Amino acid sequence: MIDFSLTQEQQILQNQARDFAQNEIAPIVRIIEESNNPEIEPWEFCKSLFYKGSGLGFTSLMLPKELGGRGRKCIDLAIVLEEIGAVDASIACSYFNLNAAMSLFVTRVATQEQQKRILSFVNSETPHLFSAAESEPNVATSDLFCPIPDSNIGIKTSAVRNGDVYILNGTKSSLVTNGGIADAYFIIARTAIAKPLHESLSIFYVEADRPGIKFGKKAQMIGWKASHHGEICLDNVAVPVENLIGQEGEAAKLLMLLPEVAIGLAASYVGLARAAYEYALNYAKHRISWGRPIIEHQAVALKLADMMINTQAARLIVWDAASTAETSPQLAATVKAPAAKTFAVDVAIKNAQTAVEILGGYGVTKESLAGKFLADATIGYSCDFTREVLRLGIVNFL
Repeated sequence: MIDFSLTQEQQILQNQARDFAQNEIAPIVRIIEESNNPEIEPWEFCKSLFYKGSGLGFTSLMLPKELGGRGRKCIDLAIVLEEIGAVDASIACSYFNLNAAMSLFVTRVATQEQQKRILSFVNSETPHLFSAAESEPNVATSDLFCPIPDSNIGIKTSAVRNGDVYILNGTKSSLVTNGGIADAYFIIARTAIAKPLHESLSIFYVEADRPGIKFGKKAQMIGWKASHHGEICLDNVAVPVENLIGQEGEAAKLLMLLPEVAIGLAASYVGLARAAYEYALNYAKHRISWGRPIIEHQAVALKLADMMINTQAARLIVWDAASTAETSPQLAATVKAPAAKTFAVDVAIKNAQTAVEILGGYGVTKESLAGKFLADATIGYSCDFTREVLRLGIVNFL
């Protein structure tokens, strides 16, 4: 028999995450959202939240206990991220999901020396913020899925070995999450430019204070106002060979070992979908039209029912993907995780759009949250690959 109920331990974790999101994150999000200053730096407000959340174990849930983690499962991270995502998807995805996933990545593919060194800040008072830099200007990140063995296709950032170091050169686009504020970067570079993409991609752990790293313009997003996305310029950055993660040319294969990135993002968007539904439901119960609450009008009631059904379906597909990540990581990476990501984001966009419709005139004003939900949800469409690219990838494994 399949049991979808949470254990007592998971319920405690859920309540802890919900209290943290509502009491700690929500007030900061309100300040950021209400600011009319385009130069505001969200990280200045969110850093303390990241430290507190990390102290609660939200970024180290899945790490082994011997490395300072909690030894929990992917479903536990999904539970936490749904609660944070219900308050703000950008904080859930940019700060907590990315850090949790990349920390787990290190435990799976890095050497023991690298694990101890890179994860040494897990239990410190100032945990490191990570960034994963793939995207480049004028180069489609979806090239990672391109099967054509043409060395001219794909990212251009290079890493040339020179004795005991690799020299990195190139530019990562302003869409890099945490670009410019992270303590360390997992940078994807070509170690053999003459070889096809899937034979030449490598991953390097690069500390933010290495000489030659410069940070360029910041992307101004239509949503995700609490996040930071910025350009990274690599000008003859010398990186020790000890910072190569795995072997040369293994990046594409190694990244397949991390379905938790997409699952965590999907869980965050289930939270957004739920928040949009609950917001619209509360409005419909109190907004009076024709002498009665608008929830009593069938046109509104049917919309709310669809929002609830879609949210429940999205949560279940995410939980299924999280469960599969524990039992069959390859199936999770190739089918279940991308399916969960595309569906959860679709549901979040639809729920947000419906919330705007239910609120009517108020739905398009800044005094309501409906517009924020829609802007934040829309960003998920292309975040971590578009739904079209992900679905085409799924077909290859059916």
